[in-house]
Amino acid sequence: MSAALDPAAAGPLTKPDRLPARPWFASGPTVKPPGWELADLAGAFLGRNFRHPDGRAKLRTVITRSAELLGLPPGYQLAIVPGSDTGAIELALWNLLGHLGVEVCCWENFGFTWLVDIVQQLRLPAVTVHRADRYGALPDLSRVNFDHDVVFPWNGTTSGVCVPGSDWIPDDRAGLTICDATSAIFAMAMDYTKLDVITWSWQKALGGEAAHGMIALSPRAVERLGTFQPDRPLPKVFRIARDGRLVAEIFDGFTINSPSMLAVEDVLRSLDWCAQVGGAAELIARSRRNLDAVARWVRDSPYVDFLAEDPRTVSSTSICLRVRHAAFEQLSREQQAAFIARLCARLEECGAGYDLAPHREAPPGLRIWGGPTVETADLELLLPWIDWAFAANLHELGYE
Repeated sequence: MSAALDPAAAGPLTKPDRLPARPWFASGPTVKPPGWELADLAGAFLGRNFRHPDGRAKLRTVITRSAELLGLPPGYQLAIVPGSDTGAIELALWNLLGHLGVEVCCWENFGFTWLVDIVQQLRLPAVTVHRADRYGALPDLSRVNFDHDVVFPWNGTTSGVCVPGSDWIPDDRAGLTICDATSAIFAMAMDYTKLDVITWSWQKALGGEAAHGMIALSPRAVERLGTFQPDRPLPKVFRIARDGRLVAEIFDGFTINSPSMLAVEDVLRSLDWCAQVGGAAELIARSRRNLDAVARWVRDSPYVDFLAEDPRTVSSTSICLRVRHAAFEQLSREQQAAFIARLCARLEECGAGYDLAPHREAPPGLRIWGGPTVETADLELLLPWIDWAFAANLHELGYE
């Protein structure tokens, strides 16, 4: 048998002797902040009207603390909205698009999801699509026309490919930049002045609960809401403007619909943790250290590589890996998916790592969440277990 098919090249068949203390590596909802306990939520404003001053004060605190910790520029308006990041970005698309032409950047599942909204649901006529031809690549961002509105994810959660900073976005753009930032905010350095709409959820970098989204609007986006009224009906949960003006109370803790005050208490705990460890800068550094740990392993590994083709675009949160072992590459797509499912099952059975399978739209491989709520020491303990599970899979296939 050739050395390329040798299971020993993928790792030992002897199980590692140490497990991660917290083996949760799902890409959303993600692991809670270190030290989190259910008792932390004892102060939740439950069984009460959330519009009571005490309930609204908690909602307002989520908004003001998030803005302060992120360092949002002066004049940016921030609100809690329904429907997680999906609700937040769809709210932006339905309220703001149609005034100018639209440019949509797509290189993984969620970019294509917003494209479907824009083309099939909003049915906008002037849409230019910048499409990557494969997972792992970016489209040519130099071709984006910023005289139009531009919609893009900062980080492709299902591909592990992020934009290489914001230099490609001009300061003097005519259109709005609408950024799905859910797996980048609090985890990647971002120049918010280049972004007119920023959306995210609590369930990524903060380890919060799902169902609630955040939307930040620049003064230019607020101006658009006052000067442009879309020729379409808007569902109630999308209505953030009225009579040509922003509904200011929504951006002051008076949410559009009933929020979960248990989830609100949970994210307040996450924001406290963020402040205690050093703020957003330290959360970004924690995520970067996690990526560095995986990068060292990838560099020394004979059978895995990053799915992202350009090192500048490798995500530090949704770390997506492809398998480049000859035995794996000889399998059909269905067999590769089964191989990965078996590998992930081995890890879960041992309590070494949970939810490491790729997104259903992505190529067969692994996806490891490296956001700031993950401890680097746990990641470092996970990686030998992946080596063991991969070698065990090869052995099971008969590569002796």
